[in-house]
Amino acid sequence: MKRFAGSDAEIAYNVEGSGPPLLLLHGFPQTRAMWSTIAPLLAKHFTVVTADLRGYGASSKPDGVSAYSFRAMGGDMLELMAHLGHERFALVGHDRGARTAHRMALDAPARLTKIAFLDIVPTHLLLSELTPQVAKGYYHWFFLAQPAPFPETLISHDPDHYFESCLTGWGSNVLSDFAPDQLSAYRASWRNLETITAMCNDYRAALEIDFALDEADLGRQLDIPALILFGADGPMAKAYDVLGTWQDRFSNVTGKGMPGGHFFPDTAPEETAGALLSFLMP
Repeated sequence: MKRFAGSDAEIAYNVEGSGPPLLLLHGFPQTRAMWSTIAPLLAKHFTVVTADLRGYGASSKPDGVSAYSFRAMGGDMLELMAHLGHERFALVGHDRGARTAHRMALDAPARLTKIAFLDIVPTHLLLSELTPQVAKGYYHWFFLAQPAPFPETLISHDPDHYFESCLTGWGSNVLSDFAPDQLSAYRASWRNLETITAMCNDYRAALEIDFALDEADLGRQLDIPALILFGADGPMAKAYDVLGTWQDRFSNVTGKGMPGGHFFPDTAPEETAGALLSFLMP
């Protein structure tokens, strides 16, 4: 593991492979360990950077809700890649990492060569057209966003129980679907009260900050080639035409369903790597 001291956060990251630069961003409630099977497959063709978002894993955990906007988290990654000498790079994000990637594309489109979003619909769309089905399935958006220390207190009583219910609740997975070393890394992270607070602030920021930032960018269509992958058995695929939700935001969009639910990168890593390579390779 390496560490990069950015403007206002310290980011833990790893680098492997050689070739064109590629940044992989994890989601909630995970760490960069989610890429431990996928990254080596991609590293045969790319210089692969995996990083913990601020507040997650081994990255630092700044105070306050405003520190966890997707703009702030994306800014860390733009700084990190510039520090590594990569002014332009391909970007893949899952869950919160994908939402961070979308904000990076809006804020710094010239920095990105290609982008892939794994199992999300646009943040503004999800919140502005919220359906009962999505509200029930993604209740955690609104639970975690409650004022501190309410969700932190409840979660910290038994963090494994809470976060494992997330891993197994968005696609009917069981814990044995997750690689033991990856699951161990996730547990080590979410058992830290500072991480729990940071993750809650991430969701608070989505409602308090990110929604308005995204609203200001409605109507923009970016020319970055975009890949949309989604879990065929996950809640997003059941509630949305996932690919269709991105077609007015990117001019060149392709995508498909993947086997499994929301956490298909964990449960189907070889298939995920294959789909990414088909898109990322020249």
